[in-house]
Amino acid sequence: MFDTERQRMVDEQIAARGVRDQAVLKAMRTVPRHLFVPKTHLHEAYADYPVPIGFGQTISQPYIVGLMLELSEPALSKRLLEVGSGCGYLLAIASMIFKEVVGIERVEGLYQDSLSFLQDVNAKNVRVLCGDGYDGVSKLGPYDSIIVSCASSRVPRPLLDQLAPGGVLVLPVGDVLFQELITVRRTADGTYTTLSHGGVRFVPLISAHDVG
Repeated sequence: MFDTERQRMVDEQIAARGVRDQAVLKAMRTVPRHLFVPKTHLHEAYADYPVPIGFGQTISQPYIVGLMLELSEPALSKRLLEVGSGCGYLLAIASMIFKEVVGIERVEGLYQDSLSFLQDVNAKNVRVLCGDGYDGVSKLGPYDSIIVSCASSRVPRPLLDQLAPGGVLVLPVGDVLFQELITVRRTADGTYTTLSHGGVRFVPLISAHDVG
């Protein structure tokens, strides 16, 4: 029923806007996005905007998911951490293009939902934890790639520390009025370089730390 909508989503919303990574595009053509949205929003599963998933949170716009995954430089030899993993949709895609995937979600209800959804799509190389994503998951690091799927006023230091040398961190930084998507790369000598990839709009990072 949704196969045609999913193919159109990738062709018209993602590839047409410049996402070129073939592994990302193939995975997004495969993962059934409609399984990750509430039944009340099923008709919006492949729409070109964020969709509510409960608890005041959203599943990100498909294009943004594709862009962030491309910027994370996926490879089947790499490990990924997603902060603010929500319903698990990005994790499911990442499971097809990374060797290992870790997600951390602060909202207990979404964490529980993601466990169920990821089991439904048979994503076996994914581990999800419930906790404060600002702190990352140091016990399972380091990570070649980190994606933060919620906005913070600054780059969390623990996430920088958990990046492997040569690794890349993808995250939106800013306040409720303006956010920009940036990548931060950890160089071999332990320094960091930052690039901007334009304006975005994300829900805020929920944390015990002052990130507002």
